[in-house]
Amino acid sequence: MIVLAWLERRRLGPLPRKGMVLAWLAGVVFALDLLFWHHAIDYVGAGLATVLGNLQVFLVAFAAWALFGERPSSRLMVATPVVFAGVVLISGVFDSAAYGRDPVMGVLAGIATSISYAAFLLLMKAGPARSVGPLAHATVVATVAIALLSPLFGGADLMPSWPAHGWLLLLALGPQVLGWSLITFSLPRQPAALTALLLLVQPMTTVALSAVVLGERPSALQLAGCAVIVLGVLYGSRTRSPQPAETRRKETRKEQVPKAAG
Repeated sequence: MIVLAWLERRRLGPLPRKGMVLAWLAGVVFALDLLFWHHAIDYVGAGLATVLGNLQVFLVAFAAWALFGERPSSRLMVATPVVFAGVVLISGVFDSAAYGRDPVMGVLAGIATSISYAAFLLLMKAGPARSVGPLAHATVVATVAIALLSPLFGGADLMPSWPAHGWLLLLALGPQVLGWSLITFSLPRQPAALTALLLLVQPMTTVALSAVVLGERPSALQLAGCAVIVLGVLYGSRTRSPQPAETRRKETRKEQVPKAAG
């Protein structure tokens, strides 16, 4: 990633100071995102933890309204309580057969993951329209932050072992470098809510893969909660691309001119 960032720097010049600061802040919250997410996996399994970690769709949409003038649709507002009803189902509060070591703690860790994830996406969106440079800065800062926070989150085993570190290497070169480079490229080029919606591919596939590969078997109510969350997010995000407030004001003035002339 550092090599790719260096090549990008040669082509586009140094990363602006504001971009570096935003990337460093994004790295700190990305570290929290990963730490909370891995605890959620421990509490409630990979599939459910990934669904819970993607509640960021709503957080990003409402935060983008406040920060970028991207007003969410009425559909999104209607879907919000529906989605959080799905969260309650996953928590196992009403389910004696709930899957997971501690479903309630899994939900709390999942919500913390979503908050951190939303902050990461918004900080990356606010930065310069580059693919690799900001992500490289954020990843380095996240690595240092995770090392420093590790004792508070259960410690870290730095001794290499096989095949664990082989899987980590594959994860680093695949989803981290390639996947996040594509996400970072798209963030400044489309509405934040649309990016968050497209990222829903992740939890839907993870639930299926966790059942096939890891043998995870959530209860019927928890699976119903997953379905409620995904369907609620899909319903709430079905809208045309939001426009900045200034653009909407200009269009409104254009529509009012013929009426005034008539």
